[in-house]
Amino acid sequence: MARSGLGQDPDGTAAVAVLKRAVELDSESRYPQALVCYQEGIDLLLQVLKGTKDDTKKCNLRKKISDYMDRAENIKKYLDQEKEDGKYHKQIKIEENATGFSYESLFQEYLNETVTEVWIEDPYIRHTHQLYNFLRFCEMLIKRPCKVKTIHLLTSLDEGGGKEQQSNGLREIKESLRSHGVLLEVDYSSSIHDREIRFNNGWMIKIGRGLDYFKKPQSRFSLGYCDFDLRPCHETTVDIFHNKHTKKI
Repeated sequence: MARSGLGQDPDGTAAVAVLKRAVELDSESRYPQALVCYQEGIDLLLQVLKGTKDDTKKCNLRKKISDYMDRAENIKKYLDQEKEDGKYHKQIKIEENATGFSYESLFQEYLNETVTEVWIEDPYIRHTHQLYNFLRFCEMLIKRPCKVKTIHLLTSLDEGGGKEQQSNGLREIKESLRSHGVLLEVDYSSSIHDREIRFNNGWMIKIGRGLDYFKKPQSRFSLGYCDFDLRPCHETTVDIFHNKHTKKI
C-alpha cells in the first residue's frame, strides 16, 4: 500500500478506508496484515492532523490516533511474543499469473544485519533458469543489510545430461560468492523433497515450488525478463515461521 503525501488526503477519506480495513483484519485475527494497515492509517491521520486548523477537530484526531496507536502497539507486542515462543505463522498465497513477488519483495522483511548464515533446501537447482534463480537469491543476500558469511545449499544431483551444467554453474556461483567474502557449501541428497529457506535470525520460509515459482518470460525483451517483480508467477503458497533457533539442514 503506497503512502499518501501531505495534503493528498485533507478530509481523511483514505485514512478512514485504511483503518476500516485494519479493524476488519484485526477482527479476523489476521494480525500481521492488521498491523501494517494500522501503521499506515495512523501515518495518514497524522498527515491530516498537520493540515487541520480547527482545535476541536485536532482534539478528536489526536484521540483517534492515540487509540489506534495503542491497539497497534498491543498487536506488535503479541506478535513479538509469538515469535519468541516460536508460534508465529504467516501465509501468503500467490495466485496464477500474479506479479510483485520477487525474492526482494518476499524476503526483505526478514533480512537484517543479524543474518549471517542461510540454509536453502531445494531439490531443483539444476537447469539453467533454476541456477539463475539461485544466483538471484544470492545476489539479494549480498545487497541486503544482512552480513551473510555462509550459505548452505542442499539440492538433488542431476543424474542426466545436465549434470555437468549443474556442477559448473554452482562452482561459478561459489567462486563469485567467495570474491564477496561468502562461503557457499553445496550438498546433494537423492531423497530430498521439502523446500525451505532458513535464516539464522530465526525466520523460516517454505515455498511450495521452492525458488522456481516464476513463469518463463514471453521473450528475452519482455517486461519481467530482468525485473522479477514484473514476472508472472505460478500459483503457490508461501508459509513463514519464526523459531527461537534455526537448526542446520
